[in-house]
Amino acid sequence: MMHILIETLGWIGSVLIVGAYAANIYGRLKADHIAYIWMNMVGGVFFVVNTIYHHAYPSALVNVVWVLIALNAIIRKKTAA
Repeated sequence: MMHILIETLGWIGSVLIVGAYAANIYGRLKADHIAYIWMNMVGGVFFVVNTIYHHAYPSALVNVVWVLIALNAIIRKKTAA
């Protein structure tokens, strides 16, 4: 059961990140839009869980950095408001 959950999170994470990228490239979401940032952060968190489960530590590290970048953007947006 845990394996199915981890795989599902990985797939959802990939849809969120690729979806955010596609929305940005096709002009539907700007890179500073809060939805774009949240899609990347949640997708990154799901990828971290998935890659650690699979012992893919280099990918996990990349996704931790991805999440930290998104968190920083969210914090900056909140302090600017």
